[in-house]
Amino acid sequence: MVYSKPKYLLLILFAFAILFSCEETSTLENDKKAILNVMKLQEEAWNKHDLEGFMKGYWKNDSLKFYGSSGLTKGWQNTLDNYKRGYPTSAESGALKFTIDDISPIEPNSYWVMGQYHLTRDVGDANGNFLVIFKKIDGQWKIIADMSS
Repeated sequence: MVYSKPKYLLLILFAFAILFSCEETSTLENDKKAILNVMKLQEEAWNKHDLEGFMKGYWKNDSLKFYGSSGLTKGWQNTLDNYKRGYPTSAESGALKFTIDDISPIEPNSYWVMGQYHLTRDVGDANGNFLVIFKKIDGQWKIIADMSS
């Protein structure tokens, strides 16, 4: 049997296209799973009133940006200080539950996550929306920007 080189080459190219497409989908799903895991760990830390543990999901850098009801806060430490002032006890922090509406890639190693937060608290429940940007830094997914309302 004689193979036509163009048909054979086309078959090989098609096989590579499928392989790379599957690999890209796998990477996308793995990234999303890792990001959701960071957020799950944040929920767990918050629900223990462990604000430092909650902040492990954020980039520990002066370039971190948090935009909330008080305006723009720059820096990891300033963001932690704001959380400590706003949620001084477990009665204020309550129980946190995230609802994720969308996770989409922005560029390689960067995603936005859109969703809602729900705080069940003795002092009154609080709910709102958020958009966070995750970036893979030194092999770990970190929030580099957060806009919560």
